[in-house]
Amino acid sequence: MIDWKHALFTIGFSAIAATRADRWLRWAARGSGVILMFHRVRPWREQSFAPNRSLEITPDFLDRVLTLLDEDGFDVVALDEVPARLEGRRTPRPFAALTFDDGYRDNLTYAWPILKRHGAPWALFIVSDFASRRSPPWWLELEEAIASLESFEVILDGEKHIFKTHGADEKYAAYHSLCQRLKAGPECQMRAVPSELAAQANLDLSQLGAEQCASWDEIAVLARDPNVTIGSHTQSHPILRRQNTFAVANEIKDSRSIIEERLGRPVRHLAYPSGDSRSVGPREFALARGAEYLTAVTTRPSHIWPRHADRLTALPRVSINGNYQTETAVRALLSGAPFMAWTAFLA
Repeated sequence: MIDWKHALFTIGFSAIAATRADRWLRWAARGSGVILMFHRVRPWREQSFAPNRSLEITPDFLDRVLTLLDEDGFDVVALDEVPARLEGRRTPRPFAALTFDDGYRDNLTYAWPILKRHGAPWALFIVSDFASRRSPPWWLELEEAIASLESFEVILDGEKHIFKTHGADEKYAAYHSLCQRLKAGPECQMRAVPSELAAQANLDLSQLGAEQCASWDEIAVLARDPNVTIGSHTQSHPILRRQNTFAVANEIKDSRSIIEERLGRPVRHLAYPSGDSRSVGPREFALARGAEYLTAVTTRPSHIWPRHADRLTALPRVSINGNYQTETAVRALLSGAPFMAWTAFLA
């Protein structure tokens, strides 16, 4: 099945490269800087069913991204430096801040050595429940369960749904259909259904979480690196906009308290789970500001502009993901050209 959205993005990146718009437009399209968003970094694995492949890039590609940042004249800075960069006059060199979401173990195994070799500061946003082994990421539970099952049934909003999952195509169809339904439904259902399917598949959820997510001991070792910033990605990774205000405030505050207690260092930065307009909005931005986070980042795509100095708890990010692991795509994204319409709308 053709993914038309990704196909259109690929065509757009190629068109930007062919017209050299990434060169002649960047002086107008590129902001003061950019916050890049990553998730997983690990070697390529040949799999017929890998629905979360978009969340991962290879170590070689990460290395190439860091090289391209240098070649394109970016200063790679820590998140702590972003507000000061926005308050000062625009400098000839734009900045780039590197952020990694969720706290995957492969960030330590594969990304950290590459980042150290480049001398690049970076931030890791931790979901405290993942690090504490209270629960694994639900999307990984769902992937592993569907990979193991040849058919299953689930109850969604009181209605039974039956899925056949014999081959890769059926598994992909089931995964994407369930994800869409779970994200649109109650939070409790989004948590319960993957766990129920994992139980049907006889998966060891504690092992899944331990294999995929970094432990507190591992994060503590990472936190001793002066080039690493540890931030909060909430306590349980909920869709915040669907929670009541009390629950959202607790997710934002409690996760920071847990991380600070575990690591013995302040936490000044927050990444909203999911982070798009359906998941986070003005209420969450205000709560993060009231909790005195220095910055909070979304997944809304844009470069950073001087006007963001007044919106430090609603900062956009540019995703570097597995769908577009090409130099053409990265150069286009760093130029700001794909976001000109978006930033004009926000102005």
